[in-house]
Amino acid sequence: MDLMNTKEFSKDEILEKVQTDAEELFSSGKFFCSEAVVQTINELLNKPYAEDVAKLAGGFPIGMGRAGCLCGAVSGGQMALGMVYGRVKGEPMNEKMFIKAKELHDYINEEYKANCCRIITADWQGEDFKSQARKNHCIKITGKVARWVASEFIDDGQITVKSDC
Repeated sequence: MDLMNTKEFSKDEILEKVQTDAEELFSSGKFFCSEAVVQTINELLNKPYAEDVAKLAGGFPIGMGRAGCLCGAVSGGQMALGMVYGRVKGEPMNEKMFIKAKELHDYINEEYKANCCRIITADWQGEDFKSQARKNHCIKITGKVARWVASEFIDDGQITVKSDC
């Protein structure tokens, strides 16, 4: 995603771009799920963090280092939420961090009946996990998570968009 002046675009235009960009970063092989979400949201926010911030998300794909636990896209989404709602040493906790983190968890749980990678990808076992069908499934989740995070930031006034007026 190129840096953009979000005030020039509608909410729907931004959300479509965020979703497409996150999906493309994963699909292209440039990043895995968690990294794609972090990279896309960092760019949407006009890079408040260095270009290599996606490295922080490097251990989370395939359910935390292939352990099959928490979905990597969800992990990336949680890190992306921290870009806005997180704190630095000594600051009080922003209560929105916990609220938004739970809402992301609940959103994925409602959509996929789990947040666990091995459950979300249960249709693809063993060598099947390497299939394009499984990858497409995960690409879709990655895009949905990035879009959800961006939507929350817009709705909360953290990102300003073009007015509908």
